[in-house]
Amino acid sequence: MAKADNGQADGILDVLIVGAGISGIGAAWHLSTRCPGKTIAVFEALDSFGGTWKVHTYPGIRSDSDLYTFGYRFKPWVGPPIATADEILTYMQEVIDDNGLDRYIHYNHRITKARWSSQEKVWTVSYETPDGPAEVKTRFLWMCQGYYDLDKGYTPDWPGMADFKGEIVHPQNWPDDIDLTGKKVVCIGSGATAATLIPNIADKCEHVTLLQRSPTYFIPGRNENELADELRRLDIDETWIHEIVRRKVLLDQHEFTQRAKDEPEEVKAELLEGVQAFLGEDFDMSHFTPRYRPWQQRLAFVPDGDIFQGIAAGKASVVTDQIDSFVPEGIKLTSGDVLEADVIITATGFNLKFLGNIPFEIDGAAVDWNERLTWRGMMIEDVPNMLFVFGYFRASWTLRVDLLGDFMVRLLEHMDTLGAVEIRPEVPAAQRGMERTSWMDPNDFNPGYLMRGQHLMPKRGNSPEWQHTQDYWHEKEDLPKIDLDSAVFVYEDADGHVVGKHPADAA
Repeated sequence: MAKADNGQADGILDVLIVGAGISGIGAAWHLSTRCPGKTIAVFEALDSFGGTWKVHTYPGIRSDSDLYTFGYRFKPWVGPPIATADEILTYMQEVIDDNGLDRYIHYNHRITKARWSSQEKVWTVSYETPDGPAEVKTRFLWMCQGYYDLDKGYTPDWPGMADFKGEIVHPQNWPDDIDLTGKKVVCIGSGATAATLIPNIADKCEHVTLLQRSPTYFIPGRNENELADELRRLDIDETWIHEIVRRKVLLDQHEFTQRAKDEPEEVKAELLEGVQAFLGEDFDMSHFTPRYRPWQQRLAFVPDGDIFQGIAAGKASVVTDQIDSFVPEGIKLTSGDVLEADVIITATGFNLKFLGNIPFEIDGAAVDWNERLTWRGMMIEDVPNMLFVFGYFRASWTLRVDLLGDFMVRLLEHMDTLGAVEIRPEVPAAQRGMERTSWMDPNDFNPGYLMRGQHLMPKRGNSPEWQHTQDYWHEKEDLPKIDLDSAVFVYEDADGHVVGKHPADAA
């Protein structure tokens, strides 16, 4: 732990960042460059940075949102809007190298428990390394692990799976030695993973079939940004290009998201028209016509319509049906048909995690996240000195990393000004009777992984302050204006005395 001490006299870190994926690297940049007096460390359970971009190695793995907004605001993106995992990892490596972040990162550090002491005003974090178990103390935790289980993807337990004579593979655990040459492949799923995999294996397989229970909306288009290309042709500085294109993309996304709510049928027609342009007028579009309105689940961009090109060329096909059971030769559908397969790929989603499923305790009592409210989707009711990153479903995840970086810097500076060593959000007395409901309204956003994992997540209240609104376009204006002396916040000094304005003093 020599790196993590960073010369701190008492051996206690100011901030421990958990995770070295896209969120953790962004968090490390904000703290190291903007709070140079703070001692920080980054703990990563894997043997390198990248998170999901390191773990997922299936053919064609790429972003499903544009990199002008998925990339950090402080690091211009100069590649195509939709990027491969390798391109994203290269980008992250440049952020690490350019800012000397490697000195803060500790790989193969898997956290097993976090315990808060109100007397000491610190978190004691237990973790495992190749050299054995260890502990470190930190004044603040910034949780940046993402939102799903990187160890194992979600695969339903279908009848007869043990009877199948071929190989069953989940994309999250893609084997290095798999050979699909000349094989009949069935890919179960309808989201971005299936749409990415199929065009990247179709040329090797005898045939690949997309089997979906229900369709998903896609946005096919060219993997380029005409505005960025034109600005480069005019020899505009990349920093300017990044900012201009970023603003334009965000404006377009905002307008599209609003239209999906206000005029869903028109948006639906436009999306289906874009798909049919690749498949032809005679194609049965019921296979790409979802039952839900646009943006009730995530929309994925399909660069150059590659999956649709494969279907149109006969290299791939799509079947919309229910699975009755697995059989030795493949999959039996509820329609009675059997899809023959040598390999079945279960692109069926992932398992939701909250804060890495790490056990948390406060003064010896276990924390049940599902019993507590979230404060703006970044802090938890009555949990001291802990911030977490949970991004956006309808905009790039990384946008919130930058917004929360701004908030974290401002919060730490405010605590120093007050002489506070503890902060926790409390529900003011007048709001304690508010209704507590699930993390997300299923009528607003309802993908399978979120519906399966709601019991793991904090609750939301009936005011915007006590929920994650998922509205970047509102939050980008609202979060910088948060009153750090609000009645929501309780600050204490090292002796446990309340400093600043206490909620009980508020009108």
